[in-house]
Amino acid sequence: MKYIVIVPDGMADEPIDELGHKTPLEAARTTNMDYLAKNGQLGLLESIPKGMHPGSEIGNLSLLGYRPDKYFTGRAPLEAANLGIDLEADETVFRCNLVTIYDDVMKDYSAGHISSEEAATLIESLNQNIPEDFVRFYAGKSYRHLMVLKTHAVKQYVAVHCTPPHDILGKKIDKFLPRGNSQALTLLKLMERSQKIFDQHPTNQVRVDLGVNPATSIWLWGQGTKPQLPAFRELYGLDGAIISAVDLVNGIGRLAGLEVISVPGATGYYDTNYKGKAEYALKALETKDFVFIHVEAPDEAGHNGDARAKISSIEAIDSEILGTVLNHFDPHADLRILVLPDHPTPVKKRTHTADPIPFVMYGKAVASNGQNVYNERSAKDAKLVIKNGEDLMRRFTNRNV
Repeated sequence: MKYIVIVPDGMADEPIDELGHKTPLEAARTTNMDYLAKNGQLGLLESIPKGMHPGSEIGNLSLLGYRPDKYFTGRAPLEAANLGIDLEADETVFRCNLVTIYDDVMKDYSAGHISSEEAATLIESLNQNIPEDFVRFYAGKSYRHLMVLKTHAVKQYVAVHCTPPHDILGKKIDKFLPRGNSQALTLLKLMERSQKIFDQHPTNQVRVDLGVNPATSIWLWGQGTKPQLPAFRELYGLDGAIISAVDLVNGIGRLAGLEVISVPGATGYYDTNYKGKAEYALKALETKDFVFIHVEAPDEAGHNGDARAKISSIEAIDSEILGTVLNHFDPHADLRILVLPDHPTPVKKRTHTADPIPFVMYGKAVASNGQNVYNERSAKDAKLVIKNGEDLMRRFTNRNV
């Protein structure tokens, strides 16, 4: 049996007046997802445990069948795993966004979706101009980077209250700066120093000349310490692979013992190589049993408040990823497919919510539960609610023991 999970990150949404009071998923043309719905099982998954922040780190851990309330130690450590950063016991790692702040307002959580090449020059300037031996910056992709602090005050740094920048778009930052204890002051000073370093940096000057948002500051959040995950094979009896353009998701995969597959042209944005992700997944299934395909584009559209871009990305996932997969297999193949987002990212709210997410499961020995389309409304109508991702993964992989 082959198992394929397709995750359109942040796809679930709320009705939008401009779309005739439909969600982007309802408004999108999703022929293949609807085919799964007619021939499979719909329901709702509570992917975010009560009391936990509805971030992609929590959602994707849950979708892979790991209980976040048991295994989660912070978002940044998951990304560090993908960058090959082996954290020591006295190290705390922070997510380090490149952001655009004007007049003390968070204008852009991604500095205009800065390129990885431009970002690398800015991250290197931090390492050159912040010489303290207790701090080191690591370049990731686009606006997503990491900072590692070597300190005996690990617990105190983990306890600092930090806010994701995508949660405060258009808001004054003063109420959302790191706070909670004396260690917060160290983080504030590092953020202030980055502003001075970036102010006249050649990369930013070029971006301003081109009329795109410069990176005016770093923003620190998502901190944590080294996590330990049992192998996916140990839990679910399957060898597998993971495909994503996001360090966070790939980091979870590495910690779970899944092979991380890099796809040319995969960007983590609207212009990602949708069909390439499907083709590489099918290639992986020649030798493996399980593949997890993650697509960031719908989440980015939600954060940008762009309903049309969200619809377009959903349609691309449906036709170029799911369509490619379905065309590859015989309808009676030993195959199961699961399609679901990790959390909602409503266009109107421009941030994540913890509402239950719609899932559709299709394939061998999966009986239809009477729905004809895949969307939030029909998943609710199906009246099947799964309380956590571990239970859903066990159901999906036939390990309900």
